[in-house]
Amino acid sequence: MAGQLKEVRNRIKSVQSTQQITKAMKMVSAAKLRRAQDAITQMRPYAQKLQEMLSNIVSNLDGDTQLKLAENRPIEKVLLIVITSDRGLCGAYNSNIVKLAKSVIAEKYATQYKKGNVTIWNIGKKGWESLTKTGYKTSDAYKDIFLQLTFSNVQTAAHAATKAFENKEFDAIEIIYSQFKNAATRDFIAEPFLPIPKVENKTGNNKKNDFIFEPNKEELIEELMPKILNTQLYKAVLDANASEHGARMTAMDKASDNANELLKTLKISYNRARQAAITTELTEIVSGAAALQG
Repeated sequence: MAGQLKEVRNRIKSVQSTQQITKAMKMVSAAKLRRAQDAITQMRPYAQKLQEMLSNIVSNLDGDTQLKLAENRPIEKVLLIVITSDRGLCGAYNSNIVKLAKSVIAEKYATQYKKGNVTIWNIGKKGWESLTKTGYKTSDAYKDIFLQLTFSNVQTAAHAATKAFENKEFDAIEIIYSQFKNAATRDFIAEPFLPIPKVENKTGNNKKNDFIFEPNKEELIEELMPKILNTQLYKAVLDANASEHGARMTAMDKASDNANELLKTLKISYNRARQAAITTELTEIVSGAAALQG
């Protein structure tokens, strides 16, 4: 009986220690989430407007203007930029992104993958570890971006992807990441990066918007296009960063609640075992006293 009490006491101490860790991690994630959420909420309208402007300009260009980054060609070689986190303990966050990457390959690029023409660039260690084990062609050149999350580091990856598309190393590039909604909600999406998607004309007529370019069209597009693409990838990384902290905060909150429930169960078991031990001792004492009196 004494051994059982000691075992339950040790389990209670272990659960209490774990609960302290989960509560601390929740507080740290909440503080980081605040900064990450402010960054993405300020960045998203700007990035979306830039992307919309770029798509509109590309859609209304004359046929004589050739843009390498907007060139639609037969898809033979594909690049997927998969953005996950560096650390775990954030629920199913990383596994959902990896699952989405696999489904995109299976549904859209199955033929190319059989030929070995699908390449994955990982941003975040967890995605790289998971996708490398499954046999996909991966690159770890940019997996450590979250160690120092700056625009210049993300710009390096975006510039490399842009140059690879221009040199026809890849015919299509997509970004797979989680779009931040709030601390408990996020959307896992696959977003086209290159070639630059065109805006469909929903009015049904063939009229083009009459843009006035200053300076000339080619010079303006050549200057704007790389900057807008850099911003698009940076927005995706900020979205993923905020989503990670939100997922970890939610996961640690649930873990703390589960620890509370487990503590209640263990304390009930401990009290029952202690009462049984006391009852046994009292029974032995009473039996001994009766034997002496008899």
